[in-house]
Amino acid sequence: MDKEYILETVNLNFKYQDGTKALNNINLKIEKGKKISFLGVNGSGKSTLFLNFNGILKPSSGKLLYDGNEIKYNQASLRALRKNVGIVFQDPDNQLFSASVYQEVSFGPMNLKLEESEVRNRVEVALTNTGMIEFSDKAVHFLSYGQKKRVAIADIIAMKPEIIILDEPTSSIDPKHSKQIVKIFDELNEKGMTVILSTHDVELAYTCSDYIFVMKDGEIVKEGTPYEIFSDDELICNSYLEKPLILEIYEVLCKNGDVDFMPHNNVPRNKEELFKILKRIN
Repeated sequence: MDKEYILETVNLNFKYQDGTKALNNINLKIEKGKKISFLGVNGSGKSTLFLNFNGILKPSSGKLLYDGNEIKYNQASLRALRKNVGIVFQDPDNQLFSASVYQEVSFGPMNLKLEESEVRNRVEVALTNTGMIEFSDKAVHFLSYGQKKRVAIADIIAMKPEIIILDEPTSSIDPKHSKQIVKIFDELNEKGMTVILSTHDVELAYTCSDYIFVMKDGEIVKEGTPYEIFSDDELICNSYLEKPLILEIYEVLCKNGDVDFMPHNNVPRNKEELFKILKRIN
């Protein structure tokens, strides 16, 4: 079965006004309905690329294609792109501006000139999906940081995009709230939404991604499945990444002869799968 690509870049370059070249000849294809992670240290170009993905920034050269069609940087084309490609910024305070949670999440659908009943339905669904329905009438500035993150995600869900982009979704959040955020984007993906995220968290990228792009100095240095990325020791070293603990333990077990190495159907992707292997050994 042929893969269906929803977002593509062709020789995409971006240079800021001060002359800083942030993206250098980016060629990539995002498969529809997948969970995609972008890994790389600060300054590698992830955030700049995301801002190109939904038209906030315009490439200095090269092309962006959505659903096979090249983006034209006129008002109608950009409006259609941003309706279908929603971005959740790293700091929710850069995204939230309304007085109450309900007003915040209803702002986007109201701008689409939808019927009031449809706006109400979208807000209710978005807040329910993010676990924030009980906070509908609460003032945004009284929310915790983690709650603000979830409202920012609800903002985008209410627009019903085909792609949701999350820039460092679990940064500055405790483990409990991080798990809640991960659960939200897993559920969105199960409903057919393409989920793209940037993260420093190698454990998150390894456990949750279908496919990973690694960025360094404004370039894609490698792409592949989580195993293909994290089994490449030279890449990990050169890109200042770390091997996920689950994979590291598995590789030690293989090296010691405790388990037979089968990379395509036996490499554990989460704790539960690793525990099953450990039980068999014992």
